[in-house]
Amino acid sequence: MQQVILITGASTGIGALSARALAAAGHIVYASMRDTQGRNAPRVRALRDDAARHGGDLRALELDVLSQASADAAIAAILAEQGRLDVVVHNAGGLVTGPMEAFAPDEIQHVFDTNVIGAQRVNKAALPAMRARGSGLLLWVGSSTTRGGFPPFMGPYAAAKAAMDSIAVTMAYELTRFGIETSIVTPGAFTRGTAHFPNAGKPADRSTSAAYARYEGLMDQVAERLSALTPPDADPQAVAGEIVRVVGLPAGQRPFRTVIDFIGDGAQAVSEVAEQARIDFARRIGIADLLSIHPAA
Repeated sequence: MQQVILITGASTGIGALSARALAAAGHIVYASMRDTQGRNAPRVRALRDDAARHGGDLRALELDVLSQASADAAIAAILAEQGRLDVVVHNAGGLVTGPMEAFAPDEIQHVFDTNVIGAQRVNKAALPAMRARGSGLLLWVGSSTTRGGFPPFMGPYAAAKAAMDSIAVTMAYELTRFGIETSIVTPGAFTRGTAHFPNAGKPADRSTSAAYARYEGLMDQVAERLSALTPPDADPQAVAGEIVRVVGLPAGQRPFRTVIDFIGDGAQAVSEVAEQARIDFARRIGIADLLSIHPAA
């Protein structure tokens, strides 16, 4: 069934790959990003060219997750054009790397604003219409750092992804009685196919970063080891493919969490245990009905 889908952070990486894959699968896809008339104008043209070549319904949309007004305007535009919004893919985010001590509080706040609060702004704009219809899907693009092993010097990013994951779990319970499903697609580390690490931000406090010189070269060693552990067929397109699969499943049959991990960081094993614990606890406290969607009253 054709669905109307919004993807945040769709200018590059998994967001752009997913936008194209969902459009190719026959959905109406709004690929949102900041500055569509300026810095990202070439990416907007690339999306339009791709849609023209392959015949998919792929539309670029201005949306800055740091602005509630921008989120409100973007959702309003979708509803005006389509009359509904079926799926929100929370993909917007940004990676920073460096010693935790070196990050100023406002730098950490910015990471959380992008990776966590940004999703809340979009939800505030999108959920009233989804609740009114009594159906929908929130699909969160998480990170295996929340369940598996990960190296040092990724503190703000890992903490923000853990916070986002916790909010997704909380909202899953709170939305089932409105017929709105939750699914968390959890990518592992990819050493090829995205600019996630090359584009990572750094702390402005260079003197404190320099004090960690005894760790110099460690992240390069980690990157080399990750590359060695990564099989040749590992591609972030697999994450886009999983998003297409989850979206295409019938309502009520979508998995709560899936992990796309090619290096075996442990996220899959931990997720299975954590999910069973979540289900068991929900049953013990009498909220098992909130584990699956219900038609809106």
